[in-house]
Amino acid sequence: MLPEAKITTHLLYLHGFRSSPRSAKAQRMASWVAEHRPDLVFACPQLPPSPSEALALAEALVAGWPRESMALMGSSLGGFYATVLAQRLGCPAVLLNPAVDPARDLASYLGEQVCWQDPSQLFYFKPEFVDELRALAPGELNHPSRYLAVIAKGDELLDWREMHQRYAGCRIKLLEGSDHGLSDFDDYLHELSDFLHL
Repeated sequence: MLPEAKITTHLLYLHGFRSSPRSAKAQRMASWVAEHRPDLVFACPQLPPSPSEALALAEALVAGWPRESMALMGSSLGGFYATVLAQRLGCPAVLLNPAVDPARDLASYLGEQVCWQDPSQLFYFKPEFVDELRALAPGELNHPSRYLAVIAKGDELLDWREMHQRYAGCRIKLLEGSDHGLSDFDDYLHELSDFLHL
């Protein structure tokens, strides 16, 4: 008798900087889960601006989740957070145009910021948040096979070459065009769900 294929039971989606659970990809994942895996425990929290608080929130959310059947998905800064969590928890992660060095990249975004999906939603990005990002840096990946990185050469915010180099030992889906928001997300959602055993 063949062993049963592993099925993921819990999925955490982490959005990017200035984004929210109302982002196009987060909404698409929520609708995909509702249609294809209504039994899946799916969480996509609004992350606080403080990176250490964002990680603490994510860790608290998954504290009771089974490590052997949970998975992560993160976009941009959320991809950085998903990498940190996957390193700590030992679970698989799909990273969508993941931020490689957010401490460097976000140092120029200090001050008041506006949420992409709701301009009335403001938050303040403090200098100490850059230090928090630096302290969170996950270092060398201990199990590269746990990661699938979707990297768009057409990303207008992050350098695809840097992402490619950072996740070189992992499974990579390199898109010739696309953009930072991955407007063609639907085209490879099936491949990502297969990787995560959804």
